[in-house]
Amino acid sequence: MPASGATSRRASVETLLTDLHAAPVRVTAWERLEPWAVARVTLRGGAAPRTAVVKWVRDGPGETRTEPGRLDTEVAALRFLSDDLGLALAPRVVAADPAAGIAVLEDLAPRAALDRLLRRDGAAGHAGRLAAFARARGELSAVTAGHADRWFVRRAGPTGPATVDVPLFDRLRDRAPAQAAALGVPLVGPVAAELGAAMAELSDPGPFGALSNGDAETNNVLVRESGPADARLIDFEAARYTHALLDAVCLHVPGPGWMTVGDPVAAGLAEDHRRALARGVPEAEDDRRYGYGLVAACLFWAIARLQRFGTLDARAPGDRSRPQLVETLEAAARTAAHHRAFPHLAGWTRRTAALLRRRWPDADLDFTDPGAFPPYTARLP
Repeated sequence: MPASGATSRRASVETLLTDLHAAPVRVTAWERLEPWAVARVTLRGGAAPRTAVVKWVRDGPGETRTEPGRLDTEVAALRFLSDDLGLALAPRVVAADPAAGIAVLEDLAPRAALDRLLRRDGAAGHAGRLAAFARARGELSAVTAGHADRWFVRRAGPTGPATVDVPLFDRLRDRAPAQAAALGVPLVGPVAAELGAAMAELSDPGPFGALSNGDAETNNVLVRESGPADARLIDFEAARYTHALLDAVCLHVPGPGWMTVGDPVAAGLAEDHRRALARGVPEAEDDRRYGYGLVAACLFWAIARLQRFGTLDARAPGDRSRPQLVETLEAAARTAAHHRAFPHLAGWTRRTAALLRRRWPDADLDFTDPGAFPPYTARLP
């Protein structure tokens, strides 16, 4: 960050907190947390906390995530959770200035990002922290389920829309058949019908409609390195109401950062999430209803990741994104088999993975080998 940008934001934070506390507040230290538009600050004066986290809207040339609405969404989501629902599962908003593109949030230190711990130590030593992550995802959905109208008022005002945003599912349903045909695994007949049914389930979640932060991965949960994990969820810039079981996909199918995620049933993570979810969504106790929604979500994620095929096909052999895509497809198919849902679409997913193994010999790997691919093996560049 240019010095002038840091100085300007520092001054904005001081003004914002001075006005909030009606007493002078000074920023005595500013630590940029690269590569994000985030800093941890030390404060002095008034009744301000000793430390806080500052987020701002990116505005540099060539930067991504520069839309001002992202920070507005995060502030609205965090206030919705803490002020409207009384949920202490995410940082509180200390103060925000939308015009300046600045938000001051509660500092959750000394917690650390779970993905960093998993990469450093492997999953075996962090079973309790993974369980806390699974429970936190389920708790977020349980507490926010049934409150979509309150969220839309908080986010868009009384005249804002009161429906779940569905264009993502519509786009995938419309776009996937052409790519599947080009790959030689056409989405036709019962397979196409099940794709339509899966997207319909996600578009109209019924009792499973809940708030998500939009990126349910281990990099967006902070846990304590010793003692109780005490998980807290972060990064609500893409928060939206959607199908609650989309937030469980990360337990069953690799996300962007992982080659594998292990067996969530054997590890107990699937049950940890489901039990927490059922406290607010009793329908999660229905095996058929729960399995149908979860498999729809996992297959959606796998097919969405398959849209990257052209990019990965152009990469040099040995690129780890290729076997990751194979495992993503196969993991979604295994989840479908376990829950006995969407058998035709799951079969198509397995056939597509087999096609990729043949096309990419470097991706024809044995993901069942615990020595080569233990749970939460990172996808390295």
